[in-house]
Parts: sequence; C-alpha cells; structure tokens
Amino acid sequence: MISLTIDGKKIQTTEGTSVLEAALQNDIYIPHICHHPDLSDISACKLCYVQVEGQEKPVTSCSLKAEEGMVITTANEKITHLRNLAMELILAAHPEDCSTCPKYGNCELQNLIQYMGVSATRMRARVKGFACETGNPLYDHDMNRCITCGRCVRACNELRGVGVLQYKKKDMENYIGTLHERLLKDEDCRFCGACAEVCPTGTIRDKINYSAVERQEKLVPCRATCPANTDVPRYIRFVKEGKYEEAAAVIREKLPLPKCLGHVCSHVCESQCRRKEVNEAVSIRNIKRYAMEHETGKYWKNCGKQLSDTGKKVCIVGGGPAGMTAAYYLRKQGHAVTVKEALPKAGGMLQYGIPSYRMPREIVDEEVEFMLQTGINLETNTRVENVTDLKKEYDAVLVAIGNHTGTLLPMEGNDATGILLNIDFLRNASMGNATGMGKKVIVLGGGNVAFDCARTARRLGAEEVHVACLEARDKMTSDDEEIQQAQEEGIQVHPAQTFERILKTEEGAVAGVGFSDIASFTFDENRRAIIEKVEDSYHEIQADTVIFAVGQRCGLNPEAGLARGRANSIVADPKTLATDVEGIFACGDVTYGTKSVVLAVADGRKAAESIDKYLGGNGDISEVLAPVEEHNPSIGKAEGFGYEKRRQPEVLSVDERKDNFHMVDHGICEAQICGEASRCLQCDLRMDITKSKIWSEYGKEEETCC
Repeated sequence: MISLTIDGKKIQTTEGTSVLEAALQNDIYIPHICHHPDLSDISACKLCYVQVEGQEKPVTSCSLKAEEGMVITTANEKITHLRNLAMELILAAHPEDCSTCPKYGNCELQNLIQYMGVSATRMRARVKGFACETGNPLYDHDMNRCITCGRCVRACNELRGVGVLQYKKKDMENYIGTLHERLLKDEDCRFCGACAEVCPTGTIRDKINYSAVERQEKLVPCRATCPANTDVPRYIRFVKEGKYEEAAAVIREKLPLPKCLGHVCSHVCESQCRRKEVNEAVSIRNIKRYAMEHETGKYWKNCGKQLSDTGKKVCIVGGGPAGMTAAYYLRKQGHAVTVKEALPKAGGMLQYGIPSYRMPREIVDEEVEFMLQTGINLETNTRVENVTDLKKEYDAVLVAIGNHTGTLLPMEGNDATGILLNIDFLRNASMGNATGMGKKVIVLGGGNVAFDCARTARRLGAEEVHVACLEARDKMTSDDEEIQQAQEEGIQVHPAQTFERILKTEEGAVAGVGFSDIASFTFDENRRAIIEKVEDSYHEIQADTVIFAVGQRCGLNPEAGLARGRANSIVADPKTLATDVEGIFACGDVTYGTKSVVLAVADGRKAAESIDKYLGGNGDISEVLAPVEEHNPSIGKAEGFGYEKRRQPEVLSVDERKDNFHMVDHGICEAQICGEASRCLQCDLRMDITKSKIWSEYGKEEETCC
C-alpha cells in the first residue's frame, strides 16, 4: 500500500492505481465522464484534471498513477478553467434539449452538467446529423448524442472480447460505429448489453424502458418470469461448459421436481427470452432437461439443508406438485410431515393427468421417491372429507388437492350417454381403466388438456378425433408443438367455433355436436364471453363421444369448513396462503385455478415458507447446492451468432407414436445441446458491470467546482 494526500485528506491505495480511482475509492469526487471502474482509462473527456504539488501544469487524474507521498489538489482556478473548456467542447456537439432524450433524469452527462454548472453558450454549436439507427434488435444507436467517451468501445473490446464497436470518422466528425458499418446482427454482435450499460448519455440504449426497480426483471427476464425464480442464465452457462453436475445443482436449488419439469414445464421464461428479439428464443426447458438427464447428484445429493426436528406436525392434503413441494421443504425445516393422497400414488396430474407419452411415469415415481427419502410420511388411498378436523391432530394443515373435477358446460344435450369429462378420462386412461370412449370423438376445448385428451383418445383406438374451441387458432392456449403433433397424428382441429348443442340419438346417446363459426370472440369487464357468430354458418360433426375439456374445478366437499371462491376454489391470503381457518393454509391450483406444474411448485415453496413461519421458524427454505464460480466477462466473438437457429428436439415419427404411449419428445441430442446453450445472450453478465456513481453519491459537499 502507498499513501498520498488529496485535498488535505490522507488516503491509502494500492500501487499502480490511478489518482482518479484512488480518490473515488476514498469517497473524494473528481469530475469525469470517460472513466468507468471496469474499463481501462484513455483520458478522452479531459474533465478529471488535478494539480500535483511540485508540478507546473494540471494533469488528468485518470492517467496519473498514484505515488507514495503525492499531494494532490482537485480544484483551483486553472483546473476549473480547463474542465469548463473541456465540458463546453463536449456540449457544443451535444443536443441541447435533454427532455427529448429517453435517458432524461438518468443521464451521467446531465448530472455532471448540473455539478459543474457549465453550458455551451460560448461555443459555436454544431449538429452532427447522424440518423438514429433503430434497425438493430434490443438496442438503438443515436450517435448525435455521442460524446466519444469510448466506454462502449472498451466494453465491447476489452470487457467482452467481441470487438464489434470501433471509433469512426465521417465528414470530420468522430463517432462510434460497427466494424464494417453493418447492423449488429451482421457484425456478429453477442447482444450482451455491455455497451448500453456503460454508455453515460443514452447514445446506445435499450429499446425497452425500465425503472431502477424493474432493471433486473426487464434485463434478465428468463430468471424473473420463472415462477420459482430459477437462475436460468447460470445453469445454461454450466451446460454450455459441459458442467452438467453444476447445472443440475443450480436447478435443484429452487425445483424439487426438475426432471418432471424438464418434460412438462410451461416454460414462460422462453416467451420472454431476449434472444427471441434477435431470431428465436433459447430452448430453455430442453437445456434444463438435458442437464438433469446427464448428472449424478454430485453436488446436491446428501448436501442440502436438513434442520433438526422441531416437534411440530404438519398435514398436507394432496400429493401433487404443490403438496409434495411444500412437504419436501417443510421436512427439511425439521417439521414432521404427513401427506394424505386420495389416489394410489403421489404425483397429482403428473401421475394421473398428463399422458405418459409426455410425462413418463418412472420419472414421476423417481422424483417422488427422492422427496420421500427426507422422511415424509405418505398415506395413499386416503381421501380427506373435512380438513378442519385435521387441526385436532396437527399443528398446521395445508390443502393442495388441485382441481380434479372436470367442468360440464350447461348446453342442450349435455345429459347424453357418451359424454366424458377431461380429468376422469385422463385418469382412467392413466390407470388402465375403461374410459367409456367410442370410435368417433369430439373434444371441446383448446388448451393443453384438450389436446392431451385428443391424443390419448387416438392412442386408445379412436378412429376419428376432432378438437373444437372458441378461440381463433392464434389465440389457442395449447402449446404450438402440441397442436402441430396432434394434427400430424390425424386429429382435426376446428378453432373459432361455438358449441351450439350436443346431438343425440333416439336412445339418448351422443350423435355429434352442432357448431357455428365465430366472427369475433372477446370478454367484457366482468370476464363474460361476447361472441359474434358468422351468419348461416351452423354445421354438425358426427361423433359417438364428446369429451369436455373446458376447465377443472376443486372437488372438495362444500361443507369441508373453508371459505370458497369462484369455481369452488379455496380462498387464501395471496401473501401468506392462510385460509379463514387458523392454522390451515391452501396453495396450488385449488386456490387460483388450473395453470401449470411449475407454478404449483412455486406455490408449494411459498406455502412452506409461510407455514414454517407460522410454526416459529424463519421461513428461509433457501439452499446453496451449486459451487460458486465467478463469471468470465469475456464472451468472445462467435461467427454468425445472431443467425444461429434454435435446435429442435428429437421427436418420434407419427407412425412410431400414434398408437402407443411411448415418450414422444426425446429432447435435444448431445451433438446439439452445447450449441443451443451457446445461443444464450448471457443477459445476467450485465448485472456484474459496476454501476457508475454520480457526484451526489460521493462524500464531497454538494457544490459546483467553479
């Protein structure tokens, strides 16, 4: 360490540190704009002048190395003159009206002008005349606002090792441009956002606006939109490096059913993936699946949290994803946990709803068994009719029974023989029971469950299968791959159809369904459907079976002792998941309606936190399982990066899959997985860039330097 004095304050710093950085580290502010703590200094702005005792002329402090015994003055008449001149030259070529800039109020240059109290009135203003480049995905480039501080160039070249941005000159005007004056995508930009992050003026800026509170949510949306807040970029990076053990540990820090979710996660993260704006979203679910299929548990098995027994007893009603997740974490918090499941096996819809060609049952059994190994007591074939009675035996009760009752629409002919409900049909099919299905099947509904019913019916021998729904094709809620694969299997899809009536034979059996085409379909403010039919479009489709797949509801007895909401749901406090009965909580589909497995897992985690607090714990169920590794900020150049297409999973051919329940989607193969993981923009690396502080954040008194 060496010692020096700045403005009468004696400070210490390491040898080789610049005087500017030494001052800033010790809360002494020196004006600057081209300096950034993560980048090399180039002394471009000429604002950081200081006077060294014993030297005649002021020098820029970013280029001056601290030496033992130095005495530095940061402000005098000569320094002020040089700084003001430098700022006036900067402002002479900068747009005057800050209020038109998207960075208004959040601009380092604007804050510095405020500090210095300088304007460009003495200088002849000039207009650069550059056209704002808006043709790039994710970022806009407005070189009229550029002050050629060079931060973006250094970030692109030094910090990231990509080298897309360079100093340029046109008509005697300096500016920052791409290497060959092409769009970022054609220059092999990695779209990491480092240039936008370090730009002090909004010259290079994100196309999206966000507040400081929204920053992480908007810039790393995959992590923010995952209901369980899984660190998606981190495990993708591990997969790219071939570190599947580490990737699996990252995933298991938040998800106790990762293999199941590798097959059936609703992957909302992909819908928000920023790579989608470049060409196609990263195949996040398949990357997660690959990691889980290629790990041995090196970092997480026998390494997680297990607190000592608390003596508290918890009963969980329902052994689906939400209930088992809550049971798993509550047991790890030291509570004695009993799960009461009405069916022969735990797993809920993973076991009895989602068909095995999508969700192999051996994977469900494996993950349930792992959770049971923590000491959870599972009681199957045990139906609970009145949950409030459980409070006599347990300190807390969680209701997580899901929605296992199908919905029958109130329409003409709905009493016909041959009408089935989605949940009953799928459960019977899963258990190998008779389904009551005929040869010609119509499924009413357009979600994933509807297509599960249709594709299951096809595999069970239905000769003709139709799916009809109210929504137009582009509004259908089912995954696109589900619809596509169903059509490949011969299932006929009829979007934008009203369900007029069920046709019946003289014997009262289903004969078909009458439909009308829909011209428009919207909802009013009360969520009531407003349907406009196409005139004279009524038509009929013949069938002997109709499966209603238009929703599910809670099947709990209305007299079970808990307040109910819409569709017989259980009313629970959105923050604590507590019901109206002391000590009884509810989570998952039974509280918010049928949604997704990953959301049920996230709600199970939330329930475990709340119940642990209720029982006297701190509610902290977090675990650190993966090794902590520093990110390498240098991602390097990748030829054709912006054009790399999304890798597609290996899917069985129609002939191989249409008449059996063998797994259809085999995920991304070994030869492709690294390439797919490499498509990630690594948006989280941007969060590691040091945030530049403005003058008011330093300890120096808030006064101008003049």
